[in-house]
Amino acid sequence: MSLDPAYLDYPRRREGYDHDLYPWSSIFDRAPVAWPSGARLAVWIVVSLEYFPLIPSDTPFRAPGHMATPYPDYRHYTARDYGTRVGIHRLLDAFAAVGVRVSVAANAEAARRNPELVERIVEAGHEIIAHSTDMNGTIATGLPEADEAALIAASLDGLEAATGTRPRGWLGIARSQSWTTPGLLRAAGVEYCCDWVNDELPWRFANGLANLPLNHELSDRQVIGVQQQSAENYAEQLCDAADYLSREAGVHGGRMLPIHLTPYISGLPYRIGAIEQLLRDLTARGDCWFARGDEILDAWAAA
Repeated sequence: MSLDPAYLDYPRRREGYDHDLYPWSSIFDRAPVAWPSGARLAVWIVVSLEYFPLIPSDTPFRAPGHMATPYPDYRHYTARDYGTRVGIHRLLDAFAAVGVRVSVAANAEAARRNPELVERIVEAGHEIIAHSTDMNGTIATGLPEADEAALIAASLDGLEAATGTRPRGWLGIARSQSWTTPGLLRAAGVEYCCDWVNDELPWRFANGLANLPLNHELSDRQVIGVQQQSAENYAEQLCDAADYLSREAGVHGGRMLPIHLTPYISGLPYRIGAIEQLLRDLTARGDCWFARGDEILDAWAAA
């Protein structure tokens, strides 16, 4: 018995992708990007400001880093709370010491519960981007579209109420989206997201929403928390990445170096020293432009 020829007829079999969310593009085929002041690297630091409810939700899935042991999971709950009470202040001090501005990906509930911290972040000139409502606010395909739209709106509205400014950027919990997320973010007025990690420069969806790739492999949660490497090893890997990207930028144009930091991981007293040294090393190089996500977006769009 032979196969029906239609069995092998797949309409999405083509060059590039099997979806129309954004077109295929190789970073080496694009026009070179020039960053301000001739910098080769746009160094983009993103800090997570999160609120973990004591009772986790598994719908559509449990967020990474959430409560793990039987209720009440005070061990993990208070470890995460340490990041807000202690760790993030050490990071903010480290940024101030070298004069860099960052993006803070904040849950709306975390911002509401910590007004003095939010005030300090805003007064220092850092950007706040939306990171859902709290760490139960995960998104994935299967979540009703109306519920997803309401969650996005609640996050943006909550952060605007807490900061006085509506966020331009969005970072999904676990960098997760549904098939409808890009359209819903665009409709809500969001200008860029950070969830798609397939590049080292910004790019645009077909609907005009921009994506700033926030590489998960360069996050402290992955290198320190999951792979159990030291903060010194983490800093060394980031410096290695800066060296390689800078050489590549000398040939092909500007590159991005994203650094994703978690206060309850990198803000611990036996790790923060390595992060402080990393910042000193990168700011001393002379080829790095430290910028917020919105600044990178604007510079890239104007290039």
